[in-house]
Amino acid sequence: MNNQRWMSQNFFIFFMTWGVFLPYWTGWLVEGKGLSVSEASLIMSFGLVARGASTLFAFPLASRRWSNKTVIVLLTGGALLAALLYIPANSFTTLFAVTLIFSMFYPALLPALDSTAGILVQHGRLHYGKSRSYGSLGFIISVLILSVITGYFGDSAILWVMIIMLIAMLLMLNFTAAPEVLLVKPEKTKSNFSIRSLWNIKGFPLVLLIVVLLQGAHASYYNYGYIYLQDLGVSKYYIGMIINIGVIFEILYFAKADNVFGKWKPASLLVLSAAGSTVRWLLVAFFPNVWVFVISQSLHALSFGVAHYAFILYITQKLPKDQIPNAQGVYSALALSWSTAILTLLGGSLYEIEPGYAFLGMIICTIPALLLSLRFRARS
Repeated sequence: MNNQRWMSQNFFIFFMTWGVFLPYWTGWLVEGKGLSVSEASLIMSFGLVARGASTLFAFPLASRRWSNKTVIVLLTGGALLAALLYIPANSFTTLFAVTLIFSMFYPALLPALDSTAGILVQHGRLHYGKSRSYGSLGFIISVLILSVITGYFGDSAILWVMIIMLIAMLLMLNFTAAPEVLLVKPEKTKSNFSIRSLWNIKGFPLVLLIVVLLQGAHASYYNYGYIYLQDLGVSKYYIGMIINIGVIFEILYFAKADNVFGKWKPASLLVLSAAGSTVRWLLVAFFPNVWVFVISQSLHALSFGVAHYAFILYITQKLPKDQIPNAQGVYSALALSWSTAILTLLGGSLYEIEPGYAFLGMIICTIPALLLSLRFRARS
């Protein structure tokens, strides 16, 4: 199969499952399993901790033992089995335990797929932005489909949709021919790269710190954006459409990123992302208006998309193949899991004082990220 098509299809189906997990999973624990909001939030917080541990340690270790495709298949199979365990689980304790297991497998698919894409980019056989845009498209389609399904069958259908999509992903992985480079087992040598050696790569610690700040700054948006729009008087039907606006701009960015930004240095992309992110949260904080929020959604392409693309571009340019899984694991754990978990607590405290403060508080990350990006660009 064409490498571009294989990667695009797998991004598409995975982000369809992500469209179930990211917006709906906490709500499903509350409405579908009868937990309180505080209980569901506690479970999801510990799930983020487990997710970070898995992507930081277990995923890189697996990548040193098995081929890229085998790792993705194992993670998908483990996620499917863990999802099935949710069916009999009804108490807080059992749901807590199952969520920890699920979080060890399912979210690690994100860095696994990004690592796979990075390897194909290094071999000159993939336009990352084009393939990644199919993932964003899958996310939008999934959200729209699930809004219709839950309207007919209720929130209990959320788990079954996730299970069906994971089965579809597993079948696609097993019945489509993967690129040959993804079937090669890593060689076991005494000089295997370790996570610790990443810190010796010039520029990597600084780049990682910048993307940790930029991705963590989405904490208030991810956790309180839905509630904030409700406070502004927006109906639930339109909230889903407004949230999808950001993903649409993300799709447009990734579709054109390779052509428009392919020659940009990662440092310049990080400056652009930090500036756009700062403007985004200032708009939301100082102008509590639905239309301003809608306009700010266009900046999601900068605050998230450009930062993510810059990191992928940096590691594919600067890191050897064997280090890419380690870098993806660290990125997923620190930037996409633990920083978000910590800043969620800050955003929640600020939201109780004044909703706009939760978004304003995120500039404590974006402004330092902007200054560090400018410094990085000057050094580059």
